[in-house]
Amino acid sequence: MALKATIYKADLNIANMDIHQYGDYQLTMALHPSETIERLMVRILAFARYASEQLEFTKDLFETDEPALWEKDLTGQLVHWIEVGCPDEDKVKKASARCKSVAVVAYGTAVEEWYKRNSKLKTLSNVEVWQLSPATTEAIQQLCERTMQLQLNVMDGEWTLIGDHAQAQIEWIQLQ
Repeated sequence: MALKATIYKADLNIANMDIHQYGDYQLTMALHPSETIERLMVRILAFARYASEQLEFTKDLFETDEPALWEKDLTGQLVHWIEVGCPDEDKVKKASARCKSVAVVAYGTAVEEWYKRNSKLKTLSNVEVWQLSPATTEAIQQLCERTMQLQLNVMDGEWTLIGDHAQAQIEWIQLQ
C-alpha cells in the first residue's frame, strides 16, 4: 500500500514594509512521503517571497513538468514559475521560454556546485536565483506544525518569520 501525503495548513500573515505588501493567506500543502519538512517550509518561504492571490502550489513531486509554485493570469497563461531546490537546467530554460518570470529558491549544501554546473542559467534574463542559508532552513523547520500560524515581517531587507513557539531570521542570498 502506498503512503499518502500529509496535509499541512498555514495561516500566513505578511507585513512587508519594504514594498508595502500586506496580506493574509490560508495555505494548504501536501507533504509527499518523499519530501522533507525542510522542503515544505522552503515552499512556504517561496510563497511568501512572491505572494499574490493567484500564486498556488502545484503537484510538482507528482507532475515532473510542474514547478513548486506558479501564478497564472485570468486567461490561464503562466506568468510566474517558481522552482524550489536545485532543479534541472533544461526545466528552468523551458520555463523561461513559457513565462514572464522564473525564480529558483535554492537551498542545501550543494547549491554553489549546482549553480556553477548550470552556467546556462546566467544567460536567461527573466530568471532569478535565490539561495537560503543553511542556518535559515534549520531555523524554519522549528516552526513547522500540522497547523501553523505564521507572521512574516520584512523591514529594511531583514526577514523574520514568527511562529507560535519560535522565530527565524531568514537570510536570502541573490545568486542571479
